[in-house]
Amino acid sequence: MKLIIGNRAYSSWSMRAWLALKAAGLEFEELVVPLFDAAWDQARAGDEFAASGGKVPLLWDGDTVVWDSLAIIETCAERCDYRFWPEDPARRGMARSMAAEMHSSFPAIRREMPMNVRKRVDDHILSPAEIEEVDRILNLWAQARARREGEGDYLFGAWSAVDMMFAPVVTRFITYRVPLPPFAAAYASAVLHHAHVVEWIELAQEEPWEITAYEPEKS
Repeated sequence: MKLIIGNRAYSSWSMRAWLALKAAGLEFEELVVPLFDAAWDQARAGDEFAASGGKVPLLWDGDTVVWDSLAIIETCAERCDYRFWPEDPARRGMARSMAAEMHSSFPAIRREMPMNVRKRVDDHILSPAEIEEVDRILNLWAQARARREGEGDYLFGAWSAVDMMFAPVVTRFITYRVPLPPFAAAYASAVLHHAHVVEWIELAQEEPWEITAYEPEKS
């Protein structure tokens, strides 16, 4: 298996797919294609990128190709014994709905708080649109924690697909110092201390590439 990803510092979708493969325990080769550098257009025009239309992440398994983070998560769930979704049907339905909403929504957060796991920004002021989206995410987290299975620290108890989908959001909240209520701060801390998230962030520190548009003037 080969997973093609963008810069770990910036690529939230790549992070989600990578976390899924790590959770599944599948052996895979990583190919990092730096986003928007001088060779980006040439790289994404290659045959390996044809299926995704030049986007990352992209998973190749022999002749099988899967693109889009959520599709890669579901592929991993099919190929391993690790439970990616809650066992209870009601909780599982909610977790899948939350993951899908994360997949398709929250444009203000994506636009105004670009992912950058190497930075801390002290002077970011949330816009009304960001505040509305942050409130929605915190509400979803609260609902999930109220329905969790067992005593685990993650949204539904054990580390699962929905946590993988929200992990890049957690990093954004930390980067831009978004105020969090105690329950959400505890959840964010648990995500940031998960071994796979720690590994991703550590690897990001070693990357030589920098995207000026994603680098705040003050940090």
